[in-house]
Amino acid sequence: MRKSLLLLTLFCISITSIFAQEKKMLTPMDAAYQNRSVYPVGKSVKWLPNTDKFVFADNENPNNLMVQDATAKSATVLLTLDQVNSYLNQAEMDSVKRMPNLTWLDANKAYYYSYDKTNNCINLNLLNIKENTISKVTSLPTNAENYTITTPSLKVAYTIDNNLYYANGDNHVQVTDNPENVVAGQSVHRNEFAINGGIFWSPDGNKLAYYNMDENMVTDYPLVDITERVATSKPIKYPMAGMTSHEVKLHIYDLTSESDLIIKTGEPTDQYLTSITWNPDNEKIYIGILNRGQNHLQFNEYSAIDGNYIQTIFEDNDDQYVEPVGPAHFLPNNNKEFVWLAQRDGFYHIWKHNVETKEAKQITKGDFVVTAFEGFDKKGDNVYYISTEVSPLERHFYKHNIKNGKKVKISKEHGTHSVKPSASGKYFIDTYSSTDVANNVDLMNLNGMMKRLHEAADPLKEYNIGTIELGTLEAEDGQTLYTRLIKPYNFDPNKKYPVIIYVYGGPHAQLITDDWTAGAGIYLHYLSQEGFIVFSLDNRGSADRGEAFEQVIHRQCGQAEMRDQKVGIDYLKSLPYVDADRIGTDGWSYGGFMSTNMKINYPEDVKVSTAGGPVMDWKYYEIMYGERYMDTPEENPEGYELTSLENKTDKLEGKLMIIHCTTDPVVLWQHSLVFVENCIHNGKQLDYFVYPGHDHNVYGPDRAHLVTKITEYFKTNL
Repeated sequence: MRKSLLLLTLFCISITSIFAQEKKMLTPMDAAYQNRSVYPVGKSVKWLPNTDKFVFADNENPNNLMVQDATAKSATVLLTLDQVNSYLNQAEMDSVKRMPNLTWLDANKAYYYSYDKTNNCINLNLLNIKENTISKVTSLPTNAENYTITTPSLKVAYTIDNNLYYANGDNHVQVTDNPENVVAGQSVHRNEFAINGGIFWSPDGNKLAYYNMDENMVTDYPLVDITERVATSKPIKYPMAGMTSHEVKLHIYDLTSESDLIIKTGEPTDQYLTSITWNPDNEKIYIGILNRGQNHLQFNEYSAIDGNYIQTIFEDNDDQYVEPVGPAHFLPNNNKEFVWLAQRDGFYHIWKHNVETKEAKQITKGDFVVTAFEGFDKKGDNVYYISTEVSPLERHFYKHNIKNGKKVKISKEHGTHSVKPSASGKYFIDTYSSTDVANNVDLMNLNGMMKRLHEAADPLKEYNIGTIELGTLEAEDGQTLYTRLIKPYNFDPNKKYPVIIYVYGGPHAQLITDDWTAGAGIYLHYLSQEGFIVFSLDNRGSADRGEAFEQVIHRQCGQAEMRDQKVGIDYLKSLPYVDADRIGTDGWSYGGFMSTNMKINYPEDVKVSTAGGPVMDWKYYEIMYGERYMDTPEENPEGYELTSLENKTDKLEGKLMIIHCTTDPVVLWQHSLVFVENCIHNGKQLDYFVYPGHDHNVYGPDRAHLVTKITEYFKTNL
């Protein structure tokens, strides 16, 4: 009997081994985002404006665009590629090989951009399926950037170099004539404070608000271009912590009168102008004025007619920092009330403000974070939003009545959801993934799923992929820390494995989520495939856990984070299948800072580390991000000394490889070069590798080289 069981066991092991060998192995190119087949197939489903009809590409023929009413059982063909090309031929325009990416204005009209090979320009085109036509609205130069459209007039504002232009049909107007180092219409303040653009059309499309940034007073920082035989300097403007910042003003250009005015935001000149919002009446504009210390925000109303200050709607103060994530959102058909996302009770929640009475009412409440405001229903009675109420790892979609507080959770399945409501608010398109769903798209109503529109297969089922285990640990202050552990596909609990701790650890990021691969991505699966257990922990300071969890890092970046990572290390060392003498760390940017931090401070625990684009001393980092978390070097000398890694190289033991891109405009090359210099002075050996011509990370085909470099380093040394 025992012999039979043994033979059966050996047979099963043999069969399992054969099946494992039949599966594919991930490659460095897969881990470098160069192979789309290892990612789930998505499906774009869009509501037609002012209807309960949605459009999507036909599964069997992606060049057919289908339309379906939410209550209908089946879809019909709305538009085919042949029709599009017939419309283009009628207009004597170039034909296309695939369906354009359409943005619908109403149920009949949609616009899209296309490259015009004949005239070497970018065309904005208008499709009208009712009239069976496509017409060119305007043409933009190929060097135009930041183009921003206003509907329904389809005027387009854009930038060329440091100047702002707009196009109204064939009429192109240059709005600014700026000298060198004065930039119009682009993002300012290094894209902090939720700033992702510099052009703001008025609701009626007749006025154009725009940022104008003077950088003349900011220090030039030299980046080197080695593509020429004699390398050339390509300086950027980089204001380091404590140094002179740029000066930003908000202008308003009136298209009718062709006049330009400056909003009178006053002194000091190094304040931050955030959360630009037009009043629906087109006569007033709002700016979040954040002081350089980032602990006091005023949300001010200004006249769009003469630029004068009118009133302050509200003020927010915080002992650590205020981080606006605007803009404001006015209720439909209402120019007196808007909603705003603020962290006033320790968590980001939705607040309703009245510009006349100054009354502020909290709409959402609880120990969870509203991660995104998603708009209103048609009447403005309800707000839509996404939050972490179910779990910090999940994102769910809610409908919340502003007046009576009634709340409905629309998304049902566990995971990470992105939901779009129909015009009536009765139906919803829910796109989501989770730890057991690669990508689903569901048609929903308030009661639940009506129909599954798309279900993607998990492409990693074809590969040798290890198991993912999610868990929790406890920080020193009792906060819950979420963890993710990936085991090799051929895991044997009786063996001892080396571990790579993949870390980021900084603000605005969360590594561990309830979505496909639990947020791990292909790179970490590739590392586990190569024989490593791969572990991650979201320490305090990470995103979407509330003020107390995030702001603990203020004035001492890397300290609480490092202690939390030590909790993770101690947990790993307690596992019977972990080789406690073979633990390594890997990270990039803030993660590079953390990886180096852990190597220096826990040499008895961390044998090998790799650190890409690492912050080594916060005094070299830029003002907006750096001063939010560290204040200035003059205000916080002890904190800068405590967190600096360049002055701790005497503690370095074991194997460390630093990787940096030579033209990194975010974490300057100087960070790691100074660290290397100090290692030399202290007689410490380390490994160093650069990627010429890459910026803050390595992308494109070269990324496979980076993946291989890191993997081989751990294989050799861990």
